Amino acid sequence: MNVGIVIVIAVVALLLGAVGGFFLARRYMQDYLKKNPPVNEDMLRSMMMSMGQKPSEKKIRQMMQQMKNQK
Repeated sequence: MNVGIVIVIAVVALLLGAVGGFFLARRYMQDYLKKNPPVNEDMLRSMMMSMGQKPSEKKIRQMMQQMKNQK
């Protein structure tokens, strides 16, 4: 009977660890995305304007495509 109890406890601990790990990872990613939002076209426009460049749609789309391909 001792072996059965050990197996049940091990399975329960494994399941609790998996569920807990999932929720911790989910919360970490939500906080990370809140602090560091992904770059979008409006952010690129404002960055280029702050650097003194006049952003064209073609250039913005090229930069977005380069960033997507880089990942």
